[in-house]
Order: sequence, then structure tokens, then C-alpha cells
Amino acid sequence: MPSGFGNKLVIAISSRALFNLDDSHQVYQDEGLAAYAQYQIDREDEVLKPGEAFPMVQKLLRINDRLEGEPRVEVLLLSRNSADTGLRVFNSIEHYGLKITRAAFSGGESPYRYVSAFGCHLFLSTDAEDVRSALENGVAAATLMSSSSPQGDDGSPLKFAFDGDAVLFSDESEQIYKSRGLEAFTENEKSSAKQPMTGGPFKAFLSALHGLQTEFGPTESPIRTALVTARSAPAHERVIRTLRAWNIRIDESLFLGGLEKGEFLKAYGADVFFDDQKLHCDSAGQHVATGHVPHGVANN
Repeated sequence: MPSGFGNKLVIAISSRALFNLDDSHQVYQDEGLAAYAQYQIDREDEVLKPGEAFPMVQKLLRINDRLEGEPRVEVLLLSRNSADTGLRVFNSIEHYGLKITRAAFSGGESPYRYVSAFGCHLFLSTDAEDVRSALENGVAAATLMSSSSPQGDDGSPLKFAFDGDAVLFSDESEQIYKSRGLEAFTENEKSSAKQPMTGGPFKAFLSALHGLQTEFGPTESPIRTALVTARSAPAHERVIRTLRAWNIRIDESLFLGGLEKGEFLKAYGADVFFDDQKLHCDSAGQHVATGHVPHGVANN
């Protein structure tokens, strides 16, 4: 982590995840880069509508108002725009009062290479290839999908929800399930119950969230976390012991035994849910903002 950020939670987000750029992206696809650039310049004083991650970013930045001293949350903008075409994005950031001051405009190139340089804990984008590249470089990342039920910032706590295998944990157990079936998976988890699992791509991000949560009282934290997994008993024990070994607290744990996750995520009130399997993401996206994590055996 760059020393200038100290112990901050650092989130990087693409311009298309923060704002709705569907119209201008369509211009780019239909008419090319020059037409896109002119489209953005002509409309640089027109405020962009919020995108999928906008409410989450509002809640993240609001956490800084709850703590004294230096801000503890930093949100960065990473964009394929040039600084010239990105002026509309920054004008919109200013309009909404978002305290985002750092950005990398990569002029058409993939901006993921700046994720590590900034020391980011999480990268959110609508570009699946950028997300894969970030994951391959050891940074938690997800492709934000369009949600049928976008959330608003209603002043409630920021609620993250995570799948387990291949997201918080490695996909070693899932590999057994995929290759040898449920019975072999269950037997492996029973025999390995006291052996903590290896961390997955989102372990470091969860740990950073936990560190931020500890700065508040148990009932005062503006962040809540939930594990929402297809596992059920007896495969639950290894999960519990793994989190205990990591010294990380999860506020809520749902062991669904294969049930669809969407309704449970809606009941929890998730601001964003992360899962490695596209099928689960499609179901969840009907209810909450969802990030697909293209990692592990399910994405090979």
C-alpha cells in the first residue's frame, strides 16, 4: 500500500460503474472513438445519471463523516477516458458532492494496471477483461452487472454480501465438488473441518472492512457483512473455523443448501453481492446490485 494512504480502505471504480454512460458507450460502439469524444465534450456540462455503484460509493464516503481525523475511506476513479473526455465525469462528481479527488484516465488503454500502484483493496468495473486482469494481479475485483432493483442511499448501513468458495475462500473445495460431486465435497469438508481454508481473492478486502468496523461500537458500525453460501451442514463448520482462524467477524451467515440467493439478499438488504458463478449473479441481480467475480473453476 502506498505510504500516502496509510491504513485507509481504498476502492477503485470505473466511470461506467459510477455513472450511467450507456448512451455515450453506444455512440462509441456505433460511430467510433472520435464521435464518442465529441459527444462527451459537447455534453460536458450535462450531469450524468448515477450508475450501479453510485449508492455504494455515497455510503462509503459518508463513513468518513463518522470518524475524526484523516478520512479512512478513499474512492478512486479509473477510466478508459482521456482527461479531455473525462471532464464530464469529474463535473458530475462535483455536482453530486462526491469527495473523489484522485483519478487515472488511461486514454483508451486498460486502467487496471494502476490498481496495484494505488494500493487498492477492491476494483469495480463493467469491463470483464479489466476485472480478470486485476484478479490475476492479486486484487479483489468484480464486474458490476445491471440490477433490476437499483438501491438508493437511504442513510442505512452499507451492506456487503459475499459468496464463500472462490470469493472469500479459495476454490479448492469447489474443485472437488465440480469433479467428484456433492458426496465427495461433503466428506472432504467434514474430514477437513478443523483445517482453515486458503483465502480467496476477497479475503484481503473483507479483512480491511473488518478493520474499519472495529473502529465503531458493535451496534454503531456503518458497515455490515454477510456470507451467503450454497453450503449447508455439515460443510458449515469449516467455514466458521476458517473465519475464526483469520480473526475476521462476519455479521450474518446464510447457509442455504443450494437455494436461490436472490430473495435472501433482498431480505438482508445488500447494497452489493459478490459471487463467482454467473447463474447466481443473474438471480441476485433481480434484487440487488451484483458483482461477478470471474475466478476459480466455475470460470475456467
